[in-house]
Amino acid sequence: MKTVKTADLKAHLSEHLHYVRGGRSITVLSHNTPVAQLVPPEREEATRIRQPLAHCRSLQDVALPPPLALGMDIVELLLEERQGER
Repeated sequence: MKTVKTADLKAHLSEHLHYVRGGRSITVLSHNTPVAQLVPPEREEATRIRQPLAHCRSLQDVALPPPLALGMDIVELLLEERQGER
């Protein structure tokens, strides 16, 4: 089984997921201690598609809730928050 450190997993996540998609497992290490395992999903569960229940309404028929009255521009708030992260 392949082992990777958390920093390497974050830096190369797509490559490691491709490795797992190939049917192999990876053990994730934090300070040289195993903390998680990435394993491929069981084929049956990965491809099972459940049909909607007959008595359920279509999502297109569900009304959206009214917008919240926040008293501020949500886009400005989001931009301020993003600029503060740098």
